[in-house]
Amino acid sequence: MNRPVRTRTDPDKVRARILEVAEEHFRRIGYHKTSVADIASELGMSPANVYRFFLSRDAINEAICGRVVNEVAEIAFAIARTNAPASEKLDRLLTAVHDHNKMTLVKEKRMHDMIVAALQENWAIIKAHLERMVTIFEAIIREGIEAGEFKVEDPAGAARAVNTAFTLFFHPILIEHCVQHGEDTEAALREQICFILKALGKSA
Repeated sequence: MNRPVRTRTDPDKVRARILEVAEEHFRRIGYHKTSVADIASELGMSPANVYRFFLSRDAINEAICGRVVNEVAEIAFAIARTNAPASEKLDRLLTAVHDHNKMTLVKEKRMHDMIVAALQENWAIIKAHLERMVTIFEAIIREGIEAGEFKVEDPAGAARAVNTAFTLFFHPILIEHCVQHGEDTEAALREQICFILKALGKSA
């Protein structure tokens, strides 16, 4: 008598599928309104089974948040890897990240709201993302120093200062405030980038 062959499910594939369904729900109805039971039902499994792959609901939230902020990091890395001068890279990077965050507010409001919550509640994934962005800034600034474009002595400190100076154009709450009040973020963006480049020692 032949016994049915039991196949083992690849845990990584199950985790990926759980995140795929969770992200779809988050984008459609919002992460606050999505329960683990909703995700489990879509997958044809029990909530307890979902918890075999993610220890908590917070772990799912952070994983999806990580996917969203990774989109920003990928934009930054792509620009940082180009052969453009450091000042041009920094200009393009700051502009692209602001435009991406603004577009998320307009087209993906529910994901924007999740990032706002992640910042307000100090999710670990946000801290890691901000540190990664500062590291990218530092690498570009070091390139600029080596090429004679920038004249700062502490690239790590300068990178942190750039991050702070650009908060208005990075932070989702501040971007939302500007949009709601009809403020011209594009003009302010150009002014701030010019200010940052001058502060780094870039001649006009």
